[in-house]
Amino acid sequence: MVVWDLAVVGAGPAGLSAAYAAARAGVRTVVLERAVHPRYKTCGGGLIGTSLAAVGDRIEVPAHDRVDRVTFTRDGRRGFTRHHPGPLVTMVRREEFDDRLRAAAVAAGVEVRERVAVRAVEQEPEGVRLRLADGSAVSARAVIGADGSSGVTARHVGVRHRQVDLGLELELPVPPGERDRWRHRVLLDWGPLPGSYAWVFPKADLLTVGVIAARGAGERTRAYLRAFVDRLGLAGIEPAHDSGHLTRCRTADSPLRRDRVLVAGDAAGLLEPWSREGISYALRSGALAGRAVADGDLAGYERAVTAELLPSMRAGHRLLDVFARRPEVFHGVLATPPGWRMFVRFCQGTASFDETLTRAPVRAALALLDRLPAKGRAPA
Repeated sequence: MVVWDLAVVGAGPAGLSAAYAAARAGVRTVVLERAVHPRYKTCGGGLIGTSLAAVGDRIEVPAHDRVDRVTFTRDGRRGFTRHHPGPLVTMVRREEFDDRLRAAAVAAGVEVRERVAVRAVEQEPEGVRLRLADGSAVSARAVIGADGSSGVTARHVGVRHRQVDLGLELELPVPPGERDRWRHRVLLDWGPLPGSYAWVFPKADLLTVGVIAARGAGERTRAYLRAFVDRLGLAGIEPAHDSGHLTRCRTADSPLRRDRVLVAGDAAGLLEPWSREGISYALRSGALAGRAVADGDLAGYERAVTAELLPSMRAGHRLLDVFARRPEVFHGVLATPPGWRMFVRFCQGTASFDETLTRAPVRAALALLDRLPAKGRAPA
């Protein structure tokens, strides 16, 4: 049996970034993916500056819009729009974006096997054996799991989650008039459920419209999406896709590795807790994991994630706590020049949330908010 240096489970941004980084360093790498590219993926598809930097030397990003304006509303009211010269977010369709990443990995020497489902992970003295759905097996000296938060590798490593959210999303084909209305503009609506928000992302002839809220309020989350779409005048459009997914954010002490198996991206529960932005975390953690395998230092992956990704996640939890308790204050802060600058820096990847929260005015504002009682409206 062929023993690979590295087997990667999952061909999304995390898995393909891991495979690309490892293969470029001379690691014999195979990727196992249960679907076939290009495949639809439920995802807003907004790339912030951090994501663009992570793939800039790898692919030409298949952009369908570049956003320079953001409209903010508080459950449909108190709306305001801010503009920034130069793009804030680049909109992609995940089937195209992921397929570009696949092609780059293949060009780097990666073997990508599609329609391959991994059913079990078995640690061995000198490596790892992956049991496949067809009864065969793949052996490798190391494995990187990037098969999602509910995948087999996350279960094997023992990833634990502190935050689980339900995201619902529609892909709406829109006529030219609607395209003009939304071109270069995103709408973010802070919703009626604690910690919830909705969005409209433009992608040429498609609009991605969605909501996200804590799991456990499924019907109220669906009602929020229906009300949001109706309020926008989009209720009569038949969706090209109507889907939902759970996002899971790791506990602070959740493992990133079990012996020779590492997990990255969603499989590791790595995402920004407030916005639930996960693509940048997938791209960066995947690359860190691939380089750790190439260096022969698997523990180095844990150190790198702890140093480079977890501080921003802790700050994101802090922001989510403030947002869930006082959404109207959060909305008001974004209307101020300092609040808008903070949002711009996040979008452009020029400052992380942990860096922002160390600034004296921000620390003082958060301390004041901590002393105020929660005033978020009760769920409808």
